[in-house]
Amino acid sequence: MDLTGLLIFLLIGAIAGWLAGQIIKGGGFGVVGNIVVGIIGAIVGGFLFSLLGLNAYGLLGSIIMATVGAVVLLFLIGLIKKA
Repeated sequence: MDLTGLLIFLLIGAIAGWLAGQIIKGGGFGVVGNIVVGIIGAIVGGFLFSLLGLNAYGLLGSIIMATVGAVVLLFLIGLIKKA
């Protein structure tokens, strides 16, 4: 992965984490927190999309997939915290 690919990866993670924070909690988690949530969300989203037989293409598809995964991740974390 070259520098440009890494920067795009981090940008997608930050956007997805911020969007998930807006959807679930009503606020973001700071730049580093958003990137971490977005990157983990991208992994979760990729797994969920593959289970459903869906594919994400391009930058927008990657952001949507990572956001869906991050929302699921934050939802599960919220359930665990309540228990």
